[in-house]
Amino acid sequence: MDFVQRTIEIARQNVADGERRPSRPSSPGLRRAQAADALAAAAVYAYWQERNGGERGKGSRVLGGTAPATGRVREVAGDVFGHRNRTPVPDTAGAGTGAIRRAGTGPSSFACRTTRCCRRTGTGKAAALGRLRRVNAPLVLLDSASLYFRAYFAQPDSLTAADGTSVNAVRGFTDTVARVLSDRRPKRLVACLDADWRPQFRVDLLPSYKAHRVAVGSDGAEEEVPDTLSPQVPIILDVLAAAGIATGEAAGFEADDVIGTLTTGENTDPVEVITGDRDLFQLVRAEPTRVRVIYNGRGWAKAETLDEQALAAKYGLPGHGTGKAYLDMSIMRGDPSDGLPGVAGIGEKTAAKLITEHGSLQALIELAADPGSPFTAKMRQRFLDATDYLAVAPKVVAVAADAGVELSTSDTVPEVPADEPALRELQQRWNLGGSVDRLIAALNG
Repeated sequence: MDFVQRTIEIARQNVADGERRPSRPSSPGLRRAQAADALAAAAVYAYWQERNGGERGKGSRVLGGTAPATGRVREVAGDVFGHRNRTPVPDTAGAGTGAIRRAGTGPSSFACRTTRCCRRTGTGKAAALGRLRRVNAPLVLLDSASLYFRAYFAQPDSLTAADGTSVNAVRGFTDTVARVLSDRRPKRLVACLDADWRPQFRVDLLPSYKAHRVAVGSDGAEEEVPDTLSPQVPIILDVLAAAGIATGEAAGFEADDVIGTLTTGENTDPVEVITGDRDLFQLVRAEPTRVRVIYNGRGWAKAETLDEQALAAKYGLPGHGTGKAYLDMSIMRGDPSDGLPGVAGIGEKTAAKLITEHGSLQALIELAADPGSPFTAKMRQRFLDATDYLAVAPKVVAVAADAGVELSTSDTVPEVPADEPALRELQQRWNLGGSVDRLIAALNG
């Protein structure tokens, strides 16, 4: 059963429940009326999702500008509008889902002709939509270290607690989580953590892996990070725990591997990966469940949503199997920030062109080994010179799909903070200001 049909079935059940259990004897149709509103909003939202991939800011004129969509919504919704005062009203002004999200301001997609129940209870179209739109809501996976590193450098270091502890990363990260909850509306969310920022299995294969990040004087186990960032990580974890947001980690693995494992094993909900790290582009896929990466490397206001089509267009890669193609391209391109040398003389554009023309990195390696291949002598030599690197790089660069991930709690997004008093105490103790208020509001919303 697809998303639209599931949504309709849930709304129909709500209608039936309203008939059996009216909210009060004097108004037996109230719950049924609210449920009918819910169906109207859900049907509109379902088609908005279906036609536009669920992405905000697109297709705001789905109803006003697309007659077939309007007709279909009326068809699937009309038969369950059980009371005489409610009639589906097409959105001819093109307000679409934006109007629904604004709690019915303007000519939203289905209007209630007797809105007393909506005003009286606060459970009209917008509230019903808020409950039902999580039917096909995503599993969101946060690349936590990437996000709090970026928050640390984006926020002023003058943000401190009373004892002088810097809290700029805590504030910035908390605001990011609140923004994700408000904008992406996930049904499930996991903040993924590094249990080991430089796993030994990767170092054994490629000793240069992240070698330049090793803290001076350490045995290789400690990453060089700003002195005022490390003390903030436990505070971030305390905030997540008090909010009731799950964290996930796997012994001996990086957060990327946690994300890779959870993504690989997800066969129910679409997945959205929030990161400032391009390495995770390799996870983008169309099936069995859609995986998109929300890349905020330039800040949340300029975040990019990358599915297969967007990733293919951005890098000139094939439009199918694009995540795997990106992995192969990135191996050839290399990444000095991770100690990956790549194939000398082959940059991003050349790597993408080679993958598009020949299909895979393995095919390119085989062509380079064949003196009769169409490769020029110079191109063949580039691959041959990189033989040792190419033999190990796929295992180093590819994220793990089988890490032993442990979650701190259920990944279901709570409707209210798990321990609001504890969250408020953290807010006061660490001077977290409005960031905690926004997190609480996002959970309550």
